[in-house]
Amino acid sequence: MKIFFALCVTTLFLCTVKSHHSWWQSMSLYQIYPRSFMDSDGDGNGDLRGIINKLDYLADLKVDALWLTPIYKSSMVDNGYDASNFTGINYMFGTMQDFESLVKRTHDYSMKVLMDCIPTYSSDQHEWFQKSVAGDEPYTDYYVWKEGKKDDGTMQPPNNWRSVFNGSAWTWNDKRQAFYLHQFTPSQPDLNYRNKDLVEEMKDILRFWMKKGVDGFRIDATPYLVENQNLNYEMMQQWRDVVDEYAKKVDQVSRVLMVEDYANISTIMKYYSSGINFPFNFGLMDINNLSTATDVKNILDSCILKMPNGATANWVVGNHDNPRLVSRIGIHRATAVTALALLLPAVAVTYYGDEIGMPDAPIFSKAPSKFTDPERSPMQWNNSTSAGFSTNIKTWRPVNPNYKTLNLAFAKVSDDSYYNYYKALASLRNMHAVRSGNLQVKVLENDVLAFSRNKKKKNSVYVLINFSEQNKTVNLMEFENTDPELAFYRASPGLGLTSGSLMNANEINIPPTATMVFVDS
Repeated sequence: MKIFFALCVTTLFLCTVKSHHSWWQSMSLYQIYPRSFMDSDGDGNGDLRGIINKLDYLADLKVDALWLTPIYKSSMVDNGYDASNFTGINYMFGTMQDFESLVKRTHDYSMKVLMDCIPTYSSDQHEWFQKSVAGDEPYTDYYVWKEGKKDDGTMQPPNNWRSVFNGSAWTWNDKRQAFYLHQFTPSQPDLNYRNKDLVEEMKDILRFWMKKGVDGFRIDATPYLVENQNLNYEMMQQWRDVVDEYAKKVDQVSRVLMVEDYANISTIMKYYSSGINFPFNFGLMDINNLSTATDVKNILDSCILKMPNGATANWVVGNHDNPRLVSRIGIHRATAVTALALLLPAVAVTYYGDEIGMPDAPIFSKAPSKFTDPERSPMQWNNSTSAGFSTNIKTWRPVNPNYKTLNLAFAKVSDDSYYNYYKALASLRNMHAVRSGNLQVKVLENDVLAFSRNKKKKNSVYVLINFSEQNKTVNLMEFENTDPELAFYRASPGLGLTSGSLMNANEINIPPTATMVFVDS
């Protein structure tokens, strides 16, 4: 989702971050694409047992919650987003018992489990659709059916609506003698939220997974849920009521609801008042190789200043539908964006593999969109067979050939690796200043984006990002309540600086394209 924010040209803003009351408000959220994460049985596909086997790694990475992309029963026309059973596990990933074990083990590590909720459509293989085609009650109107119109003896779609994947959004069904709506592939018929029975079915699905121990949901494709946007918001509120009612009855622990919507900023912000905890914010994904310090500050300003009072921000820098961070903007900008995502006030969202600097794999795909596969290559754990992802030399998508040198095992023993840089910054998220401190943002010497996180009588954190190709010297005493001496904490890989060394806050030299992090001495 790309959001284009209105620009704010101030040189400084001071943001007071409210104390966090719910577990999700400052969480580090790790997105797992299960088919590509870890294969436990050697069939070349990642699975639930594979995730269980790597929970110690995620806990060590300071992850608070796992978000799983779809694991439902599916014909896999759209990589699992075409569910044929919303309460069943795809055999490819394991069994329901495996899922229950995953939830229990994840909770044992004090982490949460979030799932994709796919409410807009089902697979055409779903029992509901088959019964709807047959005209069986109460399923007759679970989907959007229209009779169409005859032109020169040929039945034509009821209107000119187009699907996301091109072509008409309507497909003729001979048995039903009508067209059905599908805003994605013909194998994904749209569900009809004007049908009250369908609405209750979807609520029961949320309850089913919460009973299994799920801690929240990411709601997919919300703009396509109902043609009337206001009805979308109404459904969001109804789902909020369902998860709140469940929490009230069971354990008094809030469940999180997140949405992804490719809409303008005013549309996005309405989700905050419709029961959604936060809509995904892809503002940082607009950063490119030509972005300046002022450009990035404008993105931060507009995002934070547009948010409702008390709302929780979030920063997404990669996912399963976009080129990987390193491939999009290169290693130097990637380390800068990583610092922003991890140390700004908000939920931080990390796509699996981005923490070790994995780039896109060279894949030629037959998927509906040629852009949906290079970023889904198997996780690169080590330099053994199939990057340690599988014992099988044949994996569902090819392993990136660079895995021999770019892998987690190698990165762990190299102090100057992307992984150790990421992990060091992620560790700072436990500091009071980062979890709930104030935020100040400035542009220094035209090319350096600087921000601080501070809380009264607690250590503060300072981040400097040089967007130029020249050395820059900046004065951090321009920030409020800055100590004259700051301890250098971490820099983007390759600078060879020694952590812990003290530097004068009024004269800090930052190398070209570098990111540097400091704490109070």
